Formats: sequence, C-alpha cells, structure tokens
Amino acid sequence: MGLVGQYLTFLDPLALLLVLGGSSLVACARVSRGEAAAALAALGPLVRADPEADADAARRAVSRIAAIAEVKGIVFAERIATTGRFLAQAVAELADARDAESFARWANETLDTRARRHAGAISFWETIADTAPAMGMIATVLGLVRMFAALEDPRAIGAPMATALIATLLGLILANLVAGPIASRLERLSIAELAWQRHTLDHLTRLARAELTHAHGLQRRVQRSVAA
Repeated sequence: MGLVGQYLTFLDPLALLLVLGGSSLVACARVSRGEAAAALAALGPLVRADPEADADAARRAVSRIAAIAEVKGIVFAERIATTGRFLAQAVAELADARDAESFARWANETLDTRARRHAGAISFWETIADTAPAMGMIATVLGLVRMFAALEDPRAIGAPMATALIATLLGLILANLVAGPIASRLERLSIAELAWQRHTLDHLTRLARAELTHAHGLQRRVQRSVAA
C-alpha cells in the first residue's frame, strides 16, 4: 500500500459521516438557519479579514466626511468614496438622516444585529467543537458493537475495528484542529470588527449631532423670526 493509500485509510466513510454529520446536525439544531448559513459564509472572511486595515480605512473616511461636512454640509457626505459595504451604508444613512437621533438609533440597531449574527456563527462552530469528541465516541461504540458481533469471522473484524478507532481520532481532529480554531478566530475577528465599527459610528453620530442639531436650531430661529 502506497503512502496515499495509507492516508486514505483514515478517511473511513462511516466514521466521517457519524462524526462530521452528527456534529453538524447538533450545531444546526442549536442555531437558526440563518446563523448556520452565516457560519459557513464566515469561512471566507476568516482568511481574508483584516480588521486593522478596515479600521484605518474607516478613520480616513471619517476624516474626509468631517472635512466636507464642515464646508458643504453633512448631506454631501455620500459623495465620499468608501471601501466596504458597512462604511458605504453608514455614509448613506448619515447623508439621509433626518436628525441625529434617528442616525444614532440606526447605528445601535445595526451593531446589535451584527453582534447577534457574529455570536450565532461563533456558536455554530463552538457547538461542533464541543460535540465532535462525543460523536467520535458514539461512532467508536458502534464500531465496537459491530466488531464483537463479528468475532466468529476474523476476516470481518477489521472494518468495524478501523471505524471504532478512526472515529475517535476524527472527533479529536475536528474539535481541536478545525472547529475550535475557527470559532476562536471568528471570536477575535468579531471583537476587533465590532470595536472599529462602534468607534466609527460613534464618531459619525457626534458629527450628525453637531451638524444636524445646528441646522435644525438655525431653521427654528429663522421660522420664529419670519413668524414675528
């Protein structure tokens, strides 16, 4: 048996199905369908995400927004070129905001929604990490039962014994080398991402209060002077 064949013996289909399939089913049962989809979709940003670069881009965008708002008004903020869907949405909401409080409510709701979505995705992978060893043990027990049932035929013992041993190994690998590290990295990325997004929205909210409150106050004074 060649080297490739030796490695392929570890990919026992029954053990893989019981461990990976069982852990995934438990994880899907504990989270919503949307959170499970978000957990799988997070595998892309897991590698590409760079919160520090995103935070730097946000700081530069906020500086440009503050500069143009001081000269032309906050309604022109949407003309600022931004990178990333979050920043583009925040700038559009800022330009269209009727008042500072409506923008502040949008900011809080947006961050709360993103935090819940992140938590659901992290919980999915944490559940797989917690469940995989148990699923491995269940598969091991099933393999041993099959092995003991075939003791009269020595040639039939090998396959269930392999399933029993490989299932435990696959459970440990899935928990400690796959799902666990994914959950930990997603948690770190979530903390970093939500931090710079909160900082950005707080800055934009202060800018909205300064610009929109002043504009509304000026409008009220003009209206009072006209009425008088």
